[in-house]
Amino acid sequence: MIENAWIIPLIPLASFFLITFFGKREPARGAGIGILSTGTAFLLGLITFFEQVGGEGEAVVRSWRWFEIGGLHLEIGTNIDGLAAVMLVVVTTVSLLVHIYSLGYMRGDRRFTWFYAVLSLFTGAMLNLVVASNLFQLLVGWELVGVCSYLLIGHWWEEKENSSAAMKAFITTRIGDIPFTFGIIALTIFAGFTASIPEISHMVEEGQISSGLLTVAALLLFGGAIGKSAQFPLHVWLPDAMAGPTPVSALIHAATMVVAGVYLVGRMLTVFVHATPGALTFVAVIAAITMVIAALLAAVQDDIKRVLAYSTVSQLAYMMAALGLGEAGLTPGIFHMFTHAFFKALLFLAAGSIIHAVHSNNMSEMGGLRRHLPWTYRTFLIGAIALAGIPPLAGFWSKDEIITAAYTTQNYGLWIAALFTAALTAFYMTRAVLLTFHGEYRGTAHPHESPPVMVAPLAILAGLSVVVGFVNAPGIGWFGDWVHFGEEAHHAAFSFFNAGISLLVAGISILIGYRLYSTYRARDPLRAFGPLYTFVERKYFLDDIYMKGIIRPIQYPIARVVNWTNTYILDGTVNAFGWIARKLGTATEIVDRRVVDGAVNKVAVTAGWTGGLLRYIQSGNVQRYAIILFAGVAILAVVFTRV
Repeated sequence: MIENAWIIPLIPLASFFLITFFGKREPARGAGIGILSTGTAFLLGLITFFEQVGGEGEAVVRSWRWFEIGGLHLEIGTNIDGLAAVMLVVVTTVSLLVHIYSLGYMRGDRRFTWFYAVLSLFTGAMLNLVVASNLFQLLVGWELVGVCSYLLIGHWWEEKENSSAAMKAFITTRIGDIPFTFGIIALTIFAGFTASIPEISHMVEEGQISSGLLTVAALLLFGGAIGKSAQFPLHVWLPDAMAGPTPVSALIHAATMVVAGVYLVGRMLTVFVHATPGALTFVAVIAAITMVIAALLAAVQDDIKRVLAYSTVSQLAYMMAALGLGEAGLTPGIFHMFTHAFFKALLFLAAGSIIHAVHSNNMSEMGGLRRHLPWTYRTFLIGAIALAGIPPLAGFWSKDEIITAAYTTQNYGLWIAALFTAALTAFYMTRAVLLTFHGEYRGTAHPHESPPVMVAPLAILAGLSVVVGFVNAPGIGWFGDWVHFGEEAHHAAFSFFNAGISLLVAGISILIGYRLYSTYRARDPLRAFGPLYTFVERKYFLDDIYMKGIIRPIQYPIARVVNWTNTYILDGTVNAFGWIARKLGTATEIVDRRVVDGAVNKVAVTAGWTGGLLRYIQSGNVQRYAIILFAGVAILAVVFTRV
């Protein structure tokens, strides 16, 4: 299967067309086709994963001629190594469970079939991005994922909030895609007009491209990662994307679109490592800033989906920070991406189950739900514990590797930021659990447990959130060397020191969270911080800065000047030429009709009149000819006689 991995993305892509054209005729209105195709892709991805990890971690590359432009020969193909194999499992697993979950959550939706069609396209685009052996092939998947996210976030476009969120996500990520596209072009030129990822990586390792040029390419590529993976300062789109259906939130924020940037940096890490040290430093600094500010924002949200959204931003920064450590952080960073996909998908889908039950996103309108939603409560609690980094759940092992890698590489600033973020994570998840499930119910709806089709995916993801950490946990014998993300695994040895510190700060944060939120109070206890709370609650005024400093100036003064110029100068010039052309046409029509046509018509009339006279002479009557002849002779005789 590893030789034919190109089939895996083609299956959901074909499903998109089948659902679009025939979905409404299918008994499940397209859901059956989507689930079957994603399930098949999952099985093939799993087979590919086991073949890859059983093959000593060597990459298998296949490519076919795509097209040629001058000296640029583009190929399309697959590049299956440990990184791609792990991502195949993550994407297909989460996508399959989201497809199943959506049967219950989206039941009765007016665009149910279209929803499943775009889900399939989304999955296929992400899988193409994962297996791509060529930068331009990767770019195709990258952009398709962006288009699908726009369609899914704005699925309920009738409400302005949803359409605005979709537009914000699309435009913000496009800002990052501009340097990303230039980065691909630059790297292709630097590599001698080849866009093959394996060839570029080999050339970089052989020192055939200077570190200065690699730095330029790396920073441009990272611009795309900042947009897609919601890193500072382009992180503002992701929380607003919560306006879309909850299954979309789980798919986008757990295993597909937002991890595309992390995957990109991991895939092209060779470029970053061999660039000047400033490239990786820049990655690490941006990640450190993002993880802290996003974790603080998660701690002051009332909307449960926004808590998880800011948590996603923070955890993505965790992964990016690990990659900022270079090769030492590759395995920890991708390992955390692997574990995070399962417990974050679990948390989003559990949040969807809660919203489905109480018809509200606000935790202030929840409380006491553990009695009404027992399965949702248990699974959400497991996801929260995994995210908080409590052993032996998955999040503990991957977070511990990142913290340890930062410490052993002497990146102490990043180490402190990672520990502080771990403390904040444990705090805001404790807050979310207590406000949602404990105390007395504060809503007006009648909460009830979700149907089995929604609960079953929660149970599966909860089980995975418990066990997947052991796949790559350091010091766990055979499991510790099972997954390779390159030619060799770079494992940080298990550190009891760092594990102990992370557990200590997480435990203290849980106790503080319990002390503050075990009893519900309408006024958030964190408001006691006054201006600092307001500063965080207003999202550091970044949205205000963007709106008043960029969007409004463009929307009003600049846009109005452009509109006036377009209306009165450009359109005025075009309209003036149109008016002149119209007048010239009128004059030409007069000359043509009255002079040219008039002259021709007069000639025709004259010819007709003279012809009419001749008609009486040239009648063919012999007697008339004789009379005219004798009359003529008589007239001539008279004339000549007088003369």
